[in-house]
Amino acid sequence: MMFPPQPIPDHVPADLVKPDFPFIFGMTTDRDPFDDMAMAVHDGPDIIYAPHAYPGGTAAWVPRRMAHMRAIYLDTQHFSSTDFSPFSKLVGGNWINSPAELDPPAHGPFRQMVNPAFTPKAMAALEGKIRQYAVEYIDAFAGKGECEFMADFAFEFPIKVFMDLMGLPHDRVAEFMEWEMNLLHNHDLSKIAEATRNVLDYLGGEIEDRRANPRDDLISFGVQGRIGDRPLTQDELLGFMFNLFIGGLDTVSTNMGLHFRHLGSAMDDQAYLRANPSEIPHAIDELMRAYGAVTTFRTCIKATEVGGVRFMPGEKVAMSTTLAGRDPAEFDAPAEVRLDRKPRHVGFGFGIHTCVGMHLARRELRIAMEEFLARIPQFRIAPGHKVECHLGMIQPVALPLVWTPAA
Repeated sequence: MMFPPQPIPDHVPADLVKPDFPFIFGMTTDRDPFDDMAMAVHDGPDIIYAPHAYPGGTAAWVPRRMAHMRAIYLDTQHFSSTDFSPFSKLVGGNWINSPAELDPPAHGPFRQMVNPAFTPKAMAALEGKIRQYAVEYIDAFAGKGECEFMADFAFEFPIKVFMDLMGLPHDRVAEFMEWEMNLLHNHDLSKIAEATRNVLDYLGGEIEDRRANPRDDLISFGVQGRIGDRPLTQDELLGFMFNLFIGGLDTVSTNMGLHFRHLGSAMDDQAYLRANPSEIPHAIDELMRAYGAVTTFRTCIKATEVGGVRFMPGEKVAMSTTLAGRDPAEFDAPAEVRLDRKPRHVGFGFGIHTCVGMHLARRELRIAMEEFLARIPQFRIAPGHKVECHLGMIQPVALPLVWTPAA
């Protein structure tokens, strides 16, 4: 994909400009995004200027070191989360993804309103249903000796849980997934805008339905929610629901695909977790470090310096968990997967914007791995298949797994 040349601001040192930065939204690759591409970025400067790193092919600063990213995550005086995604602006909206794109002081009260729906206790109450769904999907293909893991499990299973939480119909999963793929894996701004409008129109209708017919679901929770002594505005509701839609329909599926990509090629690690299922939660933390999938963005709102580099107002900053998890200054031998490492990763974000759905995501990832390893014998990636991945949000396009069915 060729993007038009971007003007380089005068304050950007020429040696920091990296036009070949590989993680471009809407692109795919059959190279290894982690051992190959991410580790190659770590051979360069601590902070680079990538002319095409922001969705739509425009420029962003890219810090590669965990320490610099943590500093930016915490510095809400100079770096704003507002408008880190292009969705609202593409359709002329006044909403933002809430609470993910809210800055202090507005962020705190909104997050306080949201938190009760996602506490560890609230998510623990879903354990039985999550496990039931996982078992149903796995048992449907266990006897076949093969599955296309992304289509047959990674998308279907967590999305079914999410749609129950939102109160959305299961029979529209294919349509929702098409919208989601265009939102997060397409470089064409017109396609992103079309998908954004489709999601907004649909969610707007569901919000109106819950006003008239409240239920026990997250849309009703938002409709009935209050910030201080007032209800949410329509823009706040749309932004909240849009944020849940994006997070619920892709992020867990993405991480699950990357984790099973590893287990499908690392037989020793797969055998270790079969023999030690209690270690699965620690293994998931290490896999989230080693295979960070998500890049979010910040916007510089006040001139500042990080790592000796000058950031100016209006400039975007790409916060890549892919690079953070492979930082050699933060992790010993970062390309090695050590299931007992117990790392402090940023796969769920850091600081005030740590993912609100983290406890649900952890539960889904754990249960999926527990049940798959318990019900499927030793599996591997299908012989001859070279895994291709989306970039931006790093996700396997397809992951065919094969095994010998139990007699």
